[in-house]
Amino acid sequence: MWGRGPIVATQTIRHIKPASGNSRAPRLDYPLLIVVGVLAAIGLMMVYSTTFDWGYQQFGEPTYFVLRQTLWLLLGIGALWAATRMDYAVLRRFSIPLLGLGLALLVAVLLFGQEVLGAQRAFLNGSIQPSELVKLITVIYIADWLASKGEKIRDVSYGLIPFAVLIGIIAGLIVLQPDFGTTIVIVLVAGMMFFLAGADLLQMVIGLLVSGGTLLALIVNSPYAQERINSYVAGLQDPGQASYQLQQALIAIGSGGITGQGPGASHQKFGYLPVPHTDSVFAVLGEELGLIGGLAVLALFAFLAYRGFRIALHAPDSFGMLAAAGVTIWIVTEALINIAVITGTLPLTGIPLPFISYGGSSLVSLMTAVGLLQSVARSSRKGLTRSALMDRKRRNGRPRLSRIGRR
Repeated sequence: MWGRGPIVATQTIRHIKPASGNSRAPRLDYPLLIVVGVLAAIGLMMVYSTTFDWGYQQFGEPTYFVLRQTLWLLLGIGALWAATRMDYAVLRRFSIPLLGLGLALLVAVLLFGQEVLGAQRAFLNGSIQPSELVKLITVIYIADWLASKGEKIRDVSYGLIPFAVLIGIIAGLIVLQPDFGTTIVIVLVAGMMFFLAGADLLQMVIGLLVSGGTLLALIVNSPYAQERINSYVAGLQDPGQASYQLQQALIAIGSGGITGQGPGASHQKFGYLPVPHTDSVFAVLGEELGLIGGLAVLALFAFLAYRGFRIALHAPDSFGMLAAAGVTIWIVTEALINIAVITGTLPLTGIPLPFISYGGSSLVSLMTAVGLLQSVARSSRKGLTRSALMDRKRRNGRPRLSRIGRR
């Protein structure tokens, strides 16, 4: 008996060693950081390409806009770092104040905002757009709200009705700007999060019918939206009748061919293609980098989607899973809509291309969202968070992703 004592102790020590190795600081999701860094670098290149002439003519400095975008990128990197270091579960305690801040900003921009391109959606000459921040706030609040409901979201009175009222308020304030593109993105992202949280399929069908009917009613009563829909339908019947922006975008993409004209060599950006640095940046990218460049950007967003959903699948709690999935859906949805619009697949919406289009509010919000993804990834390597322990105590219903492969 005495002879077996040291053997047991040795076995115990050997068993503990692997656990001590796991106590090291959890690593970041470096592949995700790399793909975001590449997209941001492409963005700076395209911003300079599309604005150097404009910057020289207006301000006497070809690098005027790309320097501003670089400053926003540095601010975004700082926000990414802060969000990465923060325990994402802390955000649950601030989801309601954040939602209140988002709604207040949406009201303020309607009262005191400046009109840019026919819409009252920004402050400081278009530098700050509250709706971009509201996208991130909506993801955080909806993730918290859905995670706290558990199986109750299958009950119409606890799930669909309050969910529809909440999203309706946010969407209504954005429609008043008017900004139908952002409204569609928020509704789609929130709807997918609702589905992933375990909502009943009948509720999803009802929500789809109601939201679709509401959107149709808004389009019918909005000359702004009707004009874009009519232009889109006319373009489907005869490309020569498409909107001027779409015609110029298709010319740019077609001129790029397989390998492109070369970086900075686009011709359509010089007075032909409207807003080449924001909504139409993918058209310039296609002209300069060709089909290969366009497919490479699509591949980057596809890889980002893979890493984002992988983080969601391995999140230690429902809030982390829903927040990570919501951020990923938001980024990918915006990318797909922007590219679909520029290629004539969808009507014009004014949605920027994530990380690539010029715009400080969008870039900082997206970088912060990537930081949130990193925080979830780090926590998944630590083990259960406080939020996860609360989930277990409440015995919440499991979201759909947990049925697919969450550990």
